[in-house]
This record gives sequence, C-alpha cells and structure tokens, in this order.
Amino acid sequence: MWRVRRPSPGPSQSGPPFNALAARRLRAALNMGPEHVAHGIRVSYGLPYVSPDLVIAWERGTALPEGPELTALAGVLWCSPGELIGRPQSLREHRVARGLAPEDVARAVGLGLPAYLRMEESDDWRGTDRQSAQLADVLGLTLPDFVTVTGREEKLADLLTSAVTTRWQGCVRPIAKLAPLDRRVLENVLQVLHQDYQGRMAATLSWGGGAPDSSAGGRDFLDRIVDHFWTAVERHP
Repeated sequence: MWRVRRPSPGPSQSGPPFNALAARRLRAALNMGPEHVAHGIRVSYGLPYVSPDLVIAWERGTALPEGPELTALAGVLWCSPGELIGRPQSLREHRVARGLAPEDVARAVGLGLPAYLRMEESDDWRGTDRQSAQLADVLGLTLPDFVTVTGREEKLADLLTSAVTTRWQGCVRPIAKLAPLDRRVLENVLQVLHQDYQGRMAATLSWGGGAPDSSAGGRDFLDRIVDHFWTAVERHP
C-alpha cells in the first residue's frame, strides 16, 4: 500500500536539504544566541572554525552544515540531525537521507552501478516497472515522492490540467499509470478537483471577469494542480 504525503518545495543541493528555519527556531526555543551555539560546537565537538557568523549563515541558508557540522549543531540544539533536515526531492537526496551507498541501491533494484549513477546524476530515472517498485521499497518512497523521483510529475500536471479543464473521465486511466491509486479513490479525487476548478471559473464569469483564462484564481489553481491533487488524495476517506 502506497503511503501518500503531500509534497512541499525544498532547496536544491547534493544531499538532503538543510532546514534553516528549524535550526533558528530550535535555537530561539533554548534562549541561545548564535555565539552560544558556536561556542558549544567548538568546545564539545572540536570544530574550532565554527563562529557565530557561520551559525547565522546556516540559519539564513547562505551556508550549509555538512557531516560533523550537522551532527554537532544537532547536539548543541538538543535535537536529532533528522530534525534539521528538510524533505528530500531528488533521487540522490533520498538515497543520502537513507544512508545508502549507490552500490546498495543499484544492487537492490537490479541495475549495474554505472547505469544507476547515470540516472542519479542526470536526475532521469529510466528503470522498468519492477525496478521502480524496488526503488520505492529500498528508499521508502511515498507515492508523491515516487512520482517526483521517477520524473513523472510534469506529465501528471499536464494530465490533471486536462482533467479539470475538460472531461475528467478520460484522464483516469493515464493518471493511474503514473500514480497507481485505487480507481475509486482516483475517480472521486478527479471529480472533486474538476468541480472545484469549474466552480472557480463560473464564479469569475458571473462577476464579469471575462474569459476563463483571465482568472488569476484559475491560473493559480492550475499552477498548483499537483499539490491540490495530493491534498485531495490525502483527505480522501
């Protein structure tokens, strides 16, 4: 059974994204200043170069703590390193977040290491359906994560746009191939999204807003159609 979690944007970097806001909030909750954090890291974790300015840079997202720095920061803030990490976005970020080497993932999904590394480095997953299922298992991917990591999100957005702007019934089968959900759930979600979008457009026209494509609300809805989809799936009983 797929676990569904609505995706949220995160920064782009080689490893799991650092949650700068969480670091700042945790420090504030402890009534510590950047100088206290820096001092604790220097004294307790043997990283003499860590200064208050560096701590501030971490919290502003202009620098990223890595390896021992992240461990030390978590220790001083009395939290786990995982509390300072945002949601992974790419294939590499998910692998690193799981603490797996490329060889581990390649072997688990039945790919040669060079082939797997090419897919990871280009962020272009080309595995078979069986390999994709194994990838989801070894990386513990939710369905939204799986769709993103395997490069299906753009196509999903196109199909969802068609579903809400035309007849949603004709989009059920192709969407199910991208996001394997229970057909009844998928049909109900698409119907709800279609009604929501059409209701927005009808309201716009009734107030003299002009053609449907002139509606800022409608454009915003379509721009965030994938988020709306996962939210509706998550809320489905």
